[in-house]
Amino acid sequence: MKVNVHAVNFNVDGKLVNFVQGRMDKLEKYYDKVVSSDVYLKVEKTSEKENKIVEVKINVPGDDFLVKKQCKTFEEAVELSAESLERLLVKRKEKIRAHI
Repeated sequence: MKVNVHAVNFNVDGKLVNFVQGRMDKLEKYYDKVVSSDVYLKVEKTSEKENKIVEVKINVPGDDFLVKKQCKTFEEAVELSAESLERLLVKRKEKIRAHI
Protein backbone atom coordinates (compact mmCIF):
# COMPACT_ATOMS: atom_id res chain seq x y z
CA MET A 1 0.00 0.00 0.00
CA LYS A 2 1.22 3.50 -0.80
CA VAL A 3 1.31 5.73 2.28
CA ASN A 4 1.63 9.50 1.88
CA VAL A 5 2.58 11.33 5.08
CA HIS A 6 1.83 15.07 5.12
CA ALA A 7 3.13 17.20 7.98
CA VAL A 8 1.20 20.47 8.22
CA ASN A 9 3.23 23.48 9.46
CA PHE A 10 6.14 21.45 10.87
CA ASN A 11 8.92 19.08 9.78
CA VAL A 12 8.40 15.41 10.53
CA ASP A 13 11.32 13.16 11.48
CA GLY A 14 12.09 9.81 9.86
CA LYS A 15 11.19 7.72 12.92
CA LEU A 16 7.62 9.02 12.93
CA VAL A 17 7.26 8.46 9.17
CA ASN A 18 8.51 4.86 9.58
CA PHE A 19 6.09 4.31 12.49
CA VAL A 20 3.15 5.58 10.42
CA GLN A 21 4.20 3.49 7.40
CA GLY A 22 4.49 0.33 9.50
CA ARG A 23 1.14 0.85 11.22
CA MET A 24 -0.68 1.54 7.94
CA ASP A 25 0.89 -1.56 6.32
CA LYS A 26 -0.69 -3.70 9.07
CA LEU A 27 -4.14 -2.63 7.85
CA GLU A 28 -3.70 -4.74 4.71
CA LYS A 29 -4.24 -7.95 6.66
CA TYR A 30 -7.81 -6.82 7.42
CA TYR A 31 -8.69 -5.80 3.86
CA ASP A 32 -6.23 -6.48 1.04
CA LYS A 33 -7.77 -4.15 -1.58
CA VAL A 34 -6.53 -0.92 0.03
CA VAL A 35 -5.06 1.26 -2.74
CA SER A 36 -3.39 4.06 -0.79
CA SER A 37 -3.60 6.14 2.34
CA ASP A 38 -2.95 9.79 3.12
CA VAL A 39 -1.88 10.63 6.67
CA TYR A 40 -2.06 14.28 7.75
CA LEU A 41 -0.16 15.23 10.91
CA LYS A 42 -1.10 18.59 12.42
CA VAL A 43 -0.17 20.49 15.57
CA GLU A 44 -2.90 22.72 16.92
CA LYS A 45 -1.79 25.93 18.61
CA THR A 46 -3.63 25.63 21.93
CA SER A 47 -2.67 25.46 25.58
CA GLU A 48 -4.17 21.98 25.88
CA LYS A 49 -1.89 18.95 26.08
CA GLU A 50 -3.90 17.06 23.45
CA ASN A 51 -2.88 19.24 20.51
CA LYS A 52 -1.62 16.59 18.04
CA ILE A 53 -4.14 15.79 15.30
CA VAL A 54 -3.90 12.87 12.91
CA GLU A 55 -6.23 12.49 9.93
CA VAL A 56 -6.04 9.27 7.94
CA LYS A 57 -7.77 8.91 4.59
CA ILE A 58 -7.80 5.40 3.10
CA ASN A 59 -8.70 4.74 -0.52
CA VAL A 60 -10.38 1.43 -1.34
CA PRO A 61 -12.12 0.66 -4.62
CA GLY A 62 -15.50 2.39 -4.58
CA ASP A 63 -15.03 4.15 -1.25
CA ASP A 64 -12.85 6.35 0.95
CA PHE A 65 -12.60 6.19 4.73
CA LEU A 66 -11.58 9.19 6.83
CA VAL A 67 -10.65 8.98 10.50
CA LYS A 68 -9.56 11.92 12.64
CA LYS A 69 -8.05 11.59 16.13
CA GLN A 70 -6.61 14.13 18.57
CA CYS A 71 -4.16 13.00 21.29
CA LYS A 72 -1.09 14.00 23.29
CA THR A 73 1.33 12.27 20.90
CA PHE A 74 1.28 11.48 17.21
CA GLU A 75 2.03 7.81 17.93
CA GLU A 76 -1.05 7.49 20.16
CA ALA A 77 -3.24 9.25 17.59
CA VAL A 78 -1.96 7.06 14.74
CA GLU A 79 -2.60 3.95 16.85
CA LEU A 80 -6.18 4.99 17.65
CA SER A 81 -6.82 5.91 14.01
CA ALA A 82 -5.50 2.56 12.83
CA GLU A 83 -7.74 0.70 15.30
CA SER A 84 -10.79 2.60 14.02
CA LEU A 85 -9.80 1.87 10.43
CA GLU A 86 -9.37 -1.83 11.25
CA ARG A 87 -13.00 -1.95 12.40
CA LEU A 88 -14.17 -0.06 9.30
CA LEU A 89 -12.23 -2.32 6.93
CA VAL A 90 -13.49 -5.51 8.60
CA LYS A 91 -17.06 -4.19 8.38
CA ARG A 92 -16.53 -3.33 4.69
CA LYS A 93 -15.10 -6.78 3.96
CA GLU A 94 -18.05 -8.52 5.65
CA LYS A 95 -20.49 -6.31 3.75
CA ILE A 96 -18.91 -7.22 0.41
CA ARG A 97 -18.87 -10.94 1.30
CA ALA A 98 -22.58 -10.78 2.09
CA HIS A 99 -23.34 -9.57 -1.44
CA ILE A 100 -21.40 -12.35 -3.17
